[in-house]
Amino acid sequence: MGASGATNQAEREKGDTEDKQESSPGQGGVKETAGPGPGAEAAGPKPRSVRMVLFSLMIAVLLAMLDNMIVGTAMPTIVGELGGLEHLSWVVTAYTLTTAASTPLWGKLGDMFGRKGVFLTSIVIFLAGSMTSGAAQTMGQLIGFRALQGLGAGGLMVGAMAIMGDLIPPRERGKYMGMMAGVMSLAMIGGPLVGGTLTDHLGWRWAFYINLPLGAVALAMVGTVLHLPMKRSQGRIDYTGAVLLTVGITAAVLVTSWGGTEYDWSSSTIIGIGALAVAALIAFPFVERRVAEPILPLRVFRSGNFSLVAFIGFLLGFVMFGSMTFLPLYQQSVQGASATNSGLLLLPVLLPMMVVSVVTGRATTKTGKYRIYPIVGGALIPVGLFLLAQMDVGTSRLTSGLYMAVLGAGMGFLMQLTMLIAQNSVELKDMGVASSTTTLFRTIGGSFGVALMGTIFATHVEDSMKESAAAAGDAGGGPAAKLTEGGAQLDAASLEKLPEQVRAAYEHAVVNGTHAVFLLAAGVTVLAFVAAWFIKEVPLKDAAAQKSAEPEEDGVPAAG
Repeated sequence: MGASGATNQAEREKGDTEDKQESSPGQGGVKETAGPGPGAEAAGPKPRSVRMVLFSLMIAVLLAMLDNMIVGTAMPTIVGELGGLEHLSWVVTAYTLTTAASTPLWGKLGDMFGRKGVFLTSIVIFLAGSMTSGAAQTMGQLIGFRALQGLGAGGLMVGAMAIMGDLIPPRERGKYMGMMAGVMSLAMIGGPLVGGTLTDHLGWRWAFYINLPLGAVALAMVGTVLHLPMKRSQGRIDYTGAVLLTVGITAAVLVTSWGGTEYDWSSSTIIGIGALAVAALIAFPFVERRVAEPILPLRVFRSGNFSLVAFIGFLLGFVMFGSMTFLPLYQQSVQGASATNSGLLLLPVLLPMMVVSVVTGRATTKTGKYRIYPIVGGALIPVGLFLLAQMDVGTSRLTSGLYMAVLGAGMGFLMQLTMLIAQNSVELKDMGVASSTTTLFRTIGGSFGVALMGTIFATHVEDSMKESAAAAGDAGGGPAAKLTEGGAQLDAASLEKLPEQVRAAYEHAVVNGTHAVFLLAAGVTVLAFVAAWFIKEVPLKDAAAQKSAEPEEDGVPAAG
């Protein structure tokens, strides 16, 4: 190493000693130094401290995950009061777009200025968006406030994962990520139930106001339990990269959302937006290679494992968000379920996902082996989706539940393991970037999945209903023809009021739509199975290895 390397080693050992002295057992949190973060990890976080920090992070993750699930069941009531049915999809799209676009920015800010302050800021922005969304008086206001809420949500997920990555070495992280996956599944299960109950008894605005007390608890817990002193760096934010990434993602989602519905695929609008998306996404990597502090350092993609799990995460988001949207729609429209108990009807997919995530997390922590899990998950997901594509008007809830269980188990093998592998593939200084990039790809996949599946579903339903209307001779404005207006999405209560023939036609139309979207998803996710075979079994780092892996730049240990 030479004299410089020996000096650096001595400085690190001295820093380790000082960090150990600063971390007292009774502190109740986990200490992070303003300099080289690994020093605190070398001392090892206290189990009680980790549990308290994890609990506060879980509350924040619960906020981000619970919101969309709650709002989904309230949407029919919201549209009934505010109007603007044609803009309904934008209540969801505005949220997911700002979440996706802001995710890498939050990760970079956390790397530059410290996790705690940035994480608390994201919670405050999320709560501000929640409060204003609940007070919205028009659909336009609601869409704008949902965008603000999504901006904060982008920092919740990446902040929680990055803080966990800082405090817990990869070798021990599997069991904690399994617990985090359990919280996500709980949000998915409880969200529709809570949303339906709040909407029925307190009004749809409480679907947003419910975030305020939860957010207050999260702020108090993170502020008191998580001991991460503020740190400043001389880094600069890559505004050009942020704008290019935002424009590229937004334009690409608009193409998949508007193409074939709002505008023809060959229209000048779709072609122009598509060209803008391509131009922005091509320019983005060129900019990132030249700026001093890129918002998404391309060096993280030098790791084959990181690139693979980012791609798999994109496909996972595509499936997860899409299936959570169209499974309840099938259950309500075809199987006659109510919106209030839609959470219970998703148990067959969510419970296996939660159990498998926890079990694989603990097994990974115990054995250090993980390569087999993405392969198994990559095989189960397309099989489960193919089975779901076979559902028709006569499929029982038991049969559809078994199909969903296969899909849920497959997602469970990948849910948190993709994040673990990504974090294990980068240096500690890039932990925030790795977490945000993985979250970004999953969120973008979800945005594309919902938009593309929604377009395909609406097209199939509309075409089927037009055929039924023509066959029934009411193409001029009868009940079947009217169902083709506005995408033809009705709840079980509304369907009961329709004539038998029209209701049967609509059920077949929904089956045609869900068959198309699940078959598409099954074909797309075969790529996840193929990609999983190329993942290498890189040993998970323990605390000592994570510390020693931290590089030195210009004779100074790199800051985490």
